[in-house]
Amino acid sequence: MRDCREVFSLLSEYLDAELPSDACSEIEEHIQGCAPCVEFVESLRKSVDLCRAHAPEELPAPLAEEARQALREAYRKMLATRRDS
Repeated sequence: MRDCREVFSLLSEYLDAELPSDACSEIEEHIQGCAPCVEFVESLRKSVDLCRAHAPEELPAPLAEEARQALREAYRKMLATRRDS
């Protein structure tokens, strides 16, 4: 029997039918007896369905090089602050 953490780590592959049938059976068996996992799976299914249904009409333009540089610098500063803490 799988525990909740292991089930959570495999859910995306499970929902995409990318796991072997025996692994799917074990996950389904666990989920049937675990209310938190049932709730999480249903939430994840809804999220996946919403993402698949959403198709933006137009993709945003790529960031300008100046904006990329500013983001990189802000990221470096954030990392430096974390290291100094």
